Amino acid sequence: MKQSTIGHETPQVTARDKVTGVALYGGDLKMPGMLHLKVLRSPHAHARIVRIDTEAARALPGVHLVLTGEDTPERLSGVMHKQHRILATGKVRFIGEEVVAVAAVDEETARDALDLIHVEYEELPAVLNPDHALMQGTIEVHQGTGNIAHEYDICQGDVEKAFETAAAVYEATYETHSQYPGYLEPMATVAWMGANDRLNVWTPSQMPFLQRMRFAEALDRPVSTIRIIQATTGGGFGGKTVEECNSLICAWVATKTRRPVRFLNSRLDDFQGARASVPERIWLKMGVNAEGIIVAKDVRIIAECGAYAGLAPEVLQVSVMRSDNMHRTLKNVRSHATLVYTNCPPRGAFRGFGGTQMTFCVSSHLSVLADKIGMDPIDLHTLNAVRSGDVTVHGFEVGSSGLSECLAQVRTAMNWDEKRRRPKGAGAKRRGIGMGAAIHVSGNRAMGNWDGSTIALKINPDGRVMLYTGEADIGQGANTMLAQICSHELSIPIDHVTVMPLDTDSSPYGLGSVASRVTVNGGMAAIKASKEALGKLLALAADKLGVPESELMFQNGEVISESAGATGAERARISYGDLARMHIYRHGGEGLQVTATYDPPTVMANSQQYGNVAPAYSFAAQGVEVEVDVETGKVSIVDTYISDDCGKALNPLAVHGQSCGAVTQGIGWTLYEQLHYQDCRLMNGNFADYTMPTADSIPEIRSGIVESNDPNGPYGAKGASETAIVPGAGAIANAVYDAVGVRINSLPITPEKVLAGLAELAKFKVIETEPEHAGI
Repeated sequence: MKQSTIGHETPQVTARDKVTGVALYGGDLKMPGMLHLKVLRSPHAHARIVRIDTEAARALPGVHLVLTGEDTPERLSGVMHKQHRILATGKVRFIGEEVVAVAAVDEETARDALDLIHVEYEELPAVLNPDHALMQGTIEVHQGTGNIAHEYDICQGDVEKAFETAAAVYEATYETHSQYPGYLEPMATVAWMGANDRLNVWTPSQMPFLQRMRFAEALDRPVSTIRIIQATTGGGFGGKTVEECNSLICAWVATKTRRPVRFLNSRLDDFQGARASVPERIWLKMGVNAEGIIVAKDVRIIAECGAYAGLAPEVLQVSVMRSDNMHRTLKNVRSHATLVYTNCPPRGAFRGFGGTQMTFCVSSHLSVLADKIGMDPIDLHTLNAVRSGDVTVHGFEVGSSGLSECLAQVRTAMNWDEKRRRPKGAGAKRRGIGMGAAIHVSGNRAMGNWDGSTIALKINPDGRVMLYTGEADIGQGANTMLAQICSHELSIPIDHVTVMPLDTDSSPYGLGSVASRVTVNGGMAAIKASKEALGKLLALAADKLGVPESELMFQNGEVISESAGATGAERARISYGDLARMHIYRHGGEGLQVTATYDPPTVMANSQQYGNVAPAYSFAAQGVEVEVDVETGKVSIVDTYISDDCGKALNPLAVHGQSCGAVTQGIGWTLYEQLHYQDCRLMNGNFADYTMPTADSIPEIRSGIVESNDPNGPYGAKGASETAIVPGAGAIANAVYDAVGVRINSLPITPEKVLAGLAELAKFKVIETEPEHAGI
């Protein structure tokens, strides 16, 4: 092949189908006799279900089936905590919880039927927020829990003694809020019963195999009777993991109707049913010595999972300890975190998976501590930055770290030193600059002591390759990355590699697209499978040509003999297609296919969350320049630069795209997006009232790549989809402080908070300048 695509900008292999409308999303599939599903959701945050009257709905022409929680299996399902029936039974625990399912000939009839259903509720006191949840005598969301879903208590080193050595100590409390995933495509599922009484589910999922396991548990069916087919997925951001209920309810209804069923979420349905990010209140204390070395960190977190735990305990675990691992100097940490139930909608996985919450606090904190000891924040971050070969306070074995280089890129790209020195403005609009840094994992050994990936590779009789994987492409470019690797290893054009749609009946088992694991684990498995396939090609060619394998070379889909005396066109050559046919049509022959698995050399963390859980760790740094209008409080992003240590950029085009998208979501979380609740009721469940950033509010996002070349990643690559969302909030908060002297510790940073901070600042200035009065 004249040129490999590795390291070169490569269009997504799925792009043409998407832009031409060929790609099939969950809402596109139509089948003969298909019914349409709608659900009646709870209007109450906490209530007993006394009686459900569905007679009128069942009598409506066109209604095929009406189901309640009493019709569902009694078996409970869930991730860490088994808490769910398929529909609410006995109680509802949040506004929007699914209570009744209706299947009808069309969506309009299904909606009309919902209006005819009468549910009698006995309202119960609602648990409104974490403080209320932990008050003595508060009603329990789940009996016997005390409203505590999970707790972490971690200590490494001697924290109190370390604080005694600090030249500067700072403590503060921070508040972070929930962010809706905001994907373009709401959840949409089609399910039907096929041959041999097997359940087929077509759905956009980040984790089809884990989804299948959840279905088997909830539906009380053997896992082999369930088939999950991943539809083209219009973004996930954590919201399309195993927590969502759209696909589960659709699957259950299909088993009862015995006809195809489609369940397409409206946007309000999706706002109410999706798992938004976990809100946290974080008290943080950190200390540095006179040189800027971080000597100790103390953390207490109260986080809210809403009505059900889901993946929130795992999210909280990341908030508790992951950011500690980007500081090579930090040896003394103490963390206590409590996850509590409320009657708000459930929270769960979101891009960055708990890293954004704590990193907002840490980046804000380190900026304050840098000021206290007269040090530049970038210098303080660089001094403490973890380096390749380090073992961190929680046992992360860092094979590669480009964090220092990321910080240097930000310093240069943002003209940091000059802008830090410039005089502070006195007009209505004032500019400031800030930065933040972040760590994220590339893989995470947390599910049953396996974090592996398996690739099945088949070479067809025309020499083209079909690649099967259990890792989901959700728009981030996983299929392109796997095709690039296979193309490179076999020396064939990338368009001669087809990554097959993910289907649990035919794809090898995979955990899916979480924890930025697909590039490292899936990529390494693809290399291994490609080399095994190539080995079979070379062995067969050596036998056919009567030469040792050592005298064979391969390129452009051919195996070529390098025997002495044979040059150019005289060299014997056999195409991969011919070899694939020979592999079949011989005594004892078979199709040319291999299966290879890569499970990284990592460990599960112990009870103190100590252990090397990931094969690689990604890093990022971001600089932000803001303009703050002191008359209106509005914060505008003037400029931003994100530097992403992705190990090796297998596809720089995709890395830049992922970085810029992540930065945009980080800006949205920090400045604009906020789910508003009144007595646990979501008040802005639509894109008109839920303010996501648009092109008008986002500057040109500049991004850079640091290639630290990780020893455990494919060609040195690491994950590049999540890290860039993590440092943004802290960088923006620091820039606002630099501009106007107001430090805002609760997100989002709204004009109202800026104006309130300026008013407080003005009060202090008045007090400081007032003359002393004798006798007072």
